[in-house]
Amino acid sequence: MHNFLDFEKPIAELEGKIEELRHLTGNDEVNIADEVARLQDKLTKLLQSTYGKLTPWQRTQVARHPDRPHFTDYVAHLFEGFTPLAGDRLFGEDEAIIGGLARLQGRTVMVIGHEKGRDTESRVKHNFGMAKPEGYRKSIRLMRMAERFGIPVVTLVDTAGAFPGADAEARGQSEAIARSIEACLDIKVPLISVIIGEGGSGGAIALAVANSVMMLENSIYSVISPEGCASILWRSGDEAKTAADALRLTAQDLHQLGVIDEIITEPLGGAQRSPVDACKRVGDAIIKALETMDNVEGGVLKARRRDKFLDMGRHGLN
Repeated sequence: MHNFLDFEKPIAELEGKIEELRHLTGNDEVNIADEVARLQDKLTKLLQSTYGKLTPWQRTQVARHPDRPHFTDYVAHLFEGFTPLAGDRLFGEDEAIIGGLARLQGRTVMVIGHEKGRDTESRVKHNFGMAKPEGYRKSIRLMRMAERFGIPVVTLVDTAGAFPGADAEARGQSEAIARSIEACLDIKVPLISVIIGEGGSGGAIALAVANSVMMLENSIYSVISPEGCASILWRSGDEAKTAADALRLTAQDLHQLGVIDEIITEPLGGAQRSPVDACKRVGDAIIKALETMDNVEGGVLKARRRDKFLDMGRHGLN
């Protein structure tokens, strides 16, 4: 059963009718198959019309959908032979960021990403995908390891932001994020980043300063959440929809601004309706990006990456 968002109520009602018909048996007077096919066609058109005109706030809801594939889903459906590598060798392990070696369509890669968790127990374990300093320091360690062995780095970003707790601040949260950004800019191997859900503030950009930055069609990427922005500007979370419009946080806006390089189209109705298909599309996009960097010298990759982000400050956004 799907979890439906508020704006998906007509879709939920239509899917409910289809399920009811599929469970009807023994009535030869009604051609159930024809009626199901008619309703299925109507459902496809409804999904196309609904998802073809999503507002920024609705895309924010889709990006946070509970059924949307998470990092562990991509590991299960996309990467082969995943070997997790834990710990930052300084303080401890942070389950909010997972990383390790794997194969993607025959290529060895270092894959690193945020994991939010699926149920209460796993969400607490992974701290809702909000990393502490040891998570970013682990990422730095893995990126440097990949550089040492000439292995491309792939990051999958899905976080509301870095953990803002006192213990994280005491251990140097800002410094850890800055060092992670520095490592992204410095390594001499291909670095591909995909925003698969939420890309929130420095917690996201710490893993997303890449040669190629891509976003799934219904993901979001912003300096602050709509709710956080609304609480600062209007002193009320009720203005989150207004804030979402102003932040220009959708993949479409950010591609137009030149912040990201590519939008990965999602299955009809969002990645949450066809997780395996969504994972495959992300994998194909990553491989395509990596192929453009084959035989490019490490120093050139580093220079291109640094110039790409420096140009955003030098010349502004499109």
